[in-house]
Amino acid sequence: MAWGERVREWVDRLHPAGLLYSTYEQRLFAELDRSRLPGHVAVLADGNRRWARLNAPGGPLVAGYQAGADKLKSFVGWCDEVGIQVVTLWVLSTENLTRNPSDVGPLLGVIEKLFVDLASTGRWRVKCVGDASLLPPDIARSLERAEAASANNPGMQVNVAIAYGGRYELRDAVRKLLRTEAEKGTDLAELADTLEIDDISEHVYTAGQPDPDLIIRTSGEQRLSGFMMWQSAHSEFYFCEALWPDFRRVNFLRALRSYTSRERRYGR
Repeated sequence: MAWGERVREWVDRLHPAGLLYSTYEQRLFAELDRSRLPGHVAVLADGNRRWARLNAPGGPLVAGYQAGADKLKSFVGWCDEVGIQVVTLWVLSTENLTRNPSDVGPLLGVIEKLFVDLASTGRWRVKCVGDASLLPPDIARSLERAEAASANNPGMQVNVAIAYGGRYELRDAVRKLLRTEAEKGTDLAELADTLEIDDISEHVYTAGQPDPDLIIRTSGEQRLSGFMMWQSAHSEFYFCEALWPDFRRVNFLRALRSYTSRERRYGR
């Protein structure tokens, strides 16, 4: 958690209303059914630019990006605290890259620092999921080095979706599948007859990881925007009105409580 955010939280807790909030938060935490918690939580951290416009009118949007990055670090800590095994953070879509370069540049800088900071804690394995070829080469190399340095860290798997698009992921999975089969000498007609769902699953960005059990989206948007299209077939969703920088631990605990109260049928 960033120092400024930590101070604000302490001040909030000292206020009478903050004491009530703290008591409620502790109760939520204590009442969680740990046997029913999700193994993989993914989040669409939406609303950073709107937060910046509301909290710093006329100021640079990068203030919202930085506030959002600080909250993502807190979020990863919250997930670790309750024993989540895999966390996926969507921080930059392929569509985001089409914004004005004066907006994208500062955003990429914040994302690079976030990724490196998460990897350098020594606590988690951090992986970039997305089309790195769409990123500036120097940033792509920086992410690659940080990912490699964290590969043997214990603890959670933290995926950071950067330059990520659901359709791009499916395209890349099919490309990898075709390339792999071509190297084996498999005929296309034979592949068409024998291709199974698991063959595609083995080539998505999160291959080898469990699919997300719970997907959270903030800022009041109730859509996935192509996020983890393949992996989210049986995911549970939780939509929160708060803009991402305003998302608090109590919101996270409510999302977990909602998840643990649901009966997952997997279409059966």
